[in-house]
Amino acid sequence: MEREIELSAGTIEYADTGGDGPVLVLLHGLLMDASLWDGVVADLSADHRCVVPTLPLGAHRRAVRADADLSLPGVARLVGEFLDRLDLRDVVLVGNDTGGALVQLLMCDGADRVGRAVLVSCDAFDNFPPGLTGRTLVLCGKLPPRLFGLFMQQMRLRMLRRLPLAFGWLTRRGDAVTARWIRPVLRQPEIRRDAVRVLRSAAADTGVLAAAAERLPGFKRPVLVVWAGEDRVMPPEHGRRLAGLLPDGRLVEVADSYTLVPLDQPGELARAVREFIHAAHTD
Repeated sequence: MEREIELSAGTIEYADTGGDGPVLVLLHGLLMDASLWDGVVADLSADHRCVVPTLPLGAHRRAVRADADLSLPGVARLVGEFLDRLDLRDVVLVGNDTGGALVQLLMCDGADRVGRAVLVSCDAFDNFPPGLTGRTLVLCGKLPPRLFGLFMQQMRLRMLRRLPLAFGWLTRRGDAVTARWIRPVLRQPEIRRDAVRVLRSAAADTGVLAAAAERLPGFKRPVLVVWAGEDRVMPPEHGRRLAGLLPDGRLVEVADSYTLVPLDQPGELARAVREFIHAAHTD
């Protein structure tokens, strides 16, 4: 499953389950990697091909080039390049957290290779950077990379990781995974540099998703919006707004979950995605 590909920004690692079923490309958020989707992929890979890149968003293990564009639109273009290089067509593009923001940007840009989209509790409208967690990260991104690394060292302690300003309001059950996500930024100076670049780019363009929302009604293909009913970072009202904004949007709310639905309720999310894809094939 584990592979890598050389793109314009550098080497990107990704997982690919293979298979002949519908192709899903699943995108993670800031300071996360492809393992966000492990539980969902374990379910869906029985009848779908699941392709999951680890994007240069701060938990990657291979640093990108110094001139790589790590703004949100820049990373969205990198995802587009990834789809082109692998020649993936009619994909179901799925994004959670900031991964959902990337999906929105690709929806706005035509995304000829995207047949359907799934937005899972994600940054939207004026909620970028999202909530207390996002604002704290962006504030820390103003630090030099070395000092940013010292701040992140505190996240080795579970008590601190579970604070609302860290991962505490993002997941109810996924602390072991979040502990792994911070290792690259703690151990590799070049990853700290990439992470700071991502966060500074986010701070420089906080209106990017509000502008994207104006263009989303132009995406005519089916979209599933899956939102955590108890989300404290991504307002549930935003899920309802997104579903209402899209010409072919439908909404599913998931109980007993925070933002990272793939960690908290992977089975429920996989069920919703499978039903959405099946409905799209039979309509």
